[in-house]
Amino acid sequence: MECSSSSNVPGGKKKRQNEAPSAQEDVKRRKTEEEGDEDLQRRPCGSAKVSVPLDRLQQPITAAQLMELLHFAALGKARGVKQPSWCRLHHQRKVSRINVAIVDGVTQSLFYNHYLSMEHLRSSYTTRITFTPSSDDVASDIFSLEVPKVDFLSLAAPEEAFHEALKDHPVITTYGTQRRGLTAYLLSQQQMIKNHYPVKGLPGFEDFLCTGSDVSVTDDSPLYGLDCEMCQTTKGNELARVSLVDGDGNCLLDELVKPQNHVINYLTRFSGITAAMLRPVTTTLRDVQAKIRTLLPGDAVLVGHSLNNDLKALKLIHPHVIDTALLYRKEHGQKFKLKVLAEAVLKRQIQTEDQRGHNPTEDAVAALDLARYFIGTGPLQVVELHLEELWGWSLEESPSYTPEPTPSYRFADILQSLSRPVAFLGKRANVDLDLSHQRWYGSDKEMLSSFRNQTDHLFLSVLRFSSLSDHLKGSYVHRHHQQQLYHNVSAVFRDMCTVFSGPFPANFSKREVRRLFGCCGPVRKVQMWNTGVRIHAKVEFQMLEGAMLALEVLNGLSVSGQTIKVQRPVKESMLDLDLNLDALMSDRVNANQLYVSRLTQDVAEGRNVSATVNGRLSDGNPSGFHPGRQTNGPLQTAKVNGTQLHPGTTAPDLSEESLREAFSPFGSIKSVTLPGVHARHARIEFESSDGKRAALGSSEDLLKNGYPTWPSMTPPHLHSWVGMATSRKTQDEEEDAADEQRPDSFNCGGIQRNQEVSLLNKLDRRLSRVFSSLPDGTLSVVLLLGHNSRGFDHPGLCLLEVKNGF
Repeated sequence: MECSSSSNVPGGKKKRQNEAPSAQEDVKRRKTEEEGDEDLQRRPCGSAKVSVPLDRLQQPITAAQLMELLHFAALGKARGVKQPSWCRLHHQRKVSRINVAIVDGVTQSLFYNHYLSMEHLRSSYTTRITFTPSSDDVASDIFSLEVPKVDFLSLAAPEEAFHEALKDHPVITTYGTQRRGLTAYLLSQQQMIKNHYPVKGLPGFEDFLCTGSDVSVTDDSPLYGLDCEMCQTTKGNELARVSLVDGDGNCLLDELVKPQNHVINYLTRFSGITAAMLRPVTTTLRDVQAKIRTLLPGDAVLVGHSLNNDLKALKLIHPHVIDTALLYRKEHGQKFKLKVLAEAVLKRQIQTEDQRGHNPTEDAVAALDLARYFIGTGPLQVVELHLEELWGWSLEESPSYTPEPTPSYRFADILQSLSRPVAFLGKRANVDLDLSHQRWYGSDKEMLSSFRNQTDHLFLSVLRFSSLSDHLKGSYVHRHHQQQLYHNVSAVFRDMCTVFSGPFPANFSKREVRRLFGCCGPVRKVQMWNTGVRIHAKVEFQMLEGAMLALEVLNGLSVSGQTIKVQRPVKESMLDLDLNLDALMSDRVNANQLYVSRLTQDVAEGRNVSATVNGRLSDGNPSGFHPGRQTNGPLQTAKVNGTQLHPGTTAPDLSEESLREAFSPFGSIKSVTLPGVHARHARIEFESSDGKRAALGSSEDLLKNGYPTWPSMTPPHLHSWVGMATSRKTQDEEEDAADEQRPDSFNCGGIQRNQEVSLLNKLDRRLSRVFSSLPDGTLSVVLLLGHNSRGFDHPGLCLLEVKNGF
């Protein structure tokens, strides 16, 4: 059917247009599950950024590992320095300066205990990781540690080394350097299987229709662009719109398609499809299959972006395809979004925010033009022309380029030899740096005032804030008082993760309580209380999200005919809990992340019948997800459908595959993190916050399917809240000591507590002034050094951010 006569598609067009805006910048549901890092693609082109893999984020770093980052940030591969072993610094050449603020006497646990007071630190830094200093002289280490194999005199590599440096580029390793015809870029059957294309004869595709294009393809065979939009139905994802364009970009087909099954989500934000649009449509999947078979000649080559998803939606098998997501490939199997490629290569804006939903004709033309450009230009020239813009490489960042190594040198000496000024500012200290580069001050206030007047002249500046540490040392003269402070901090975190529940049926065991509450998250400890009349339990979770879900899901549950209540402890430490929870849910480090658990079938079925969660969103939080809010009444499973909770029931394990299938309709998923093989909770990271909001907006439907969800609240670098303060004692001994000794406030009384809050507020404001005075492109590092005393180890925290446009 010609597009000009397609009456059921708004805005049908006969000819291609180079600029036809049509929608927000959101990944297509299915097509971009594997496509790249949105944060890197959205930020200003070429700006520097630090990223840490989630599994590495949960391991502490030492001063030596931090120096790997500082060395690379300052010198880069051009001078023989490798990327850090634990993180990646993107666009290193855009780092203009380095600033390190060292804070004595503040631990990771103290930071989170005064989380609300640290507004600047929690809102300006997107990377946090536990820090364990290997010595008490971190400032000296920064200047004196040697840079291995640095060639600080090298200025530029010879131009003839350029092609050699590109030999490890993913496009070059796949397609070589020579320009060739289109047949060189067709996917082989093995490649199609590897990339999940429908292939004739493979299981799962028995009901798919072959296009009949069995003629041999040549370099002169015609290209056709294809793109589809889908809706979510009771049977999964089904076709709702399809567009086909010829080699000149002329639209041959643009049809709305009636899904075979009941639509439960039109995914309008992505597809542009609404119920009103599909209501009059009678065109079926079989109809468009027949039209496409008629329109395609025997030697047709289909072009699309992640085309495997389109062919699956069409239930078509076509043997000759070119996939632009694989042509312009990235490292480690990642893929660019079509929008990013169109803007960088074609200089064309697509999927803009002017309209709702993508325009499949526009996307089909963009994919077609990207393929034609790649074939006509050749892989080597494509890479050379777009090396830094798309892949973030420069010559010195190429994996194959390594200058001749020279002897190691101290970091400060190397920087000074390159005419890059360095300085230490703070109280007088034994810093391994020439005295001419040290500036000593009697107070943090005096130091800050001086630093702000010389920011532009320093390449590496290290500031040491010691006022808070001096105050703490003066307040806690005895080791006993220091230990009690950290006991109390740990106790506050345990209170946040604790719920009280009951009454339970007679003979209900601790093991059964652990199994029941384990469907909300990992349980750290269960304590049973038998009053002689009824049985209650105190349940402590490892994750704050587990406690939140227990309040939401299990309160009012019928357990063997006995309705239980779930509620929080009533303590002074809980007075500001709602403020803390709101702040944690809006924390930048959790912006795109969702906590998911797995209910037993009994709980899920009971929950379906008797409780509702209204899924409107406000400021990133679903209306049904408010701290401390209880459910809308008890869950009478036995009375409604005969379902009772049997303590022996175990929730099924979660898998990455099942979670991606359940949550990918809401947006492109960047990563799924499971704590182990038999996991019953997980962290899902979406490419954008829109995916997280969409999932929370459908929390009721997800709950019916046994997937209770909650906005992530535990920062990614923490395994659990209660593990931040550790000692050589057992944790039970610590807890007993804290519970026995803890008063309403910290041991020295409310005045002491208020002074502490005031000091931390002042520290946060001073660090904010440091950050605001830094030029754009500065790698800003804040080190909370932690505390180490005999028998106790309280780790610190490292916060990282490259300032760009703040």
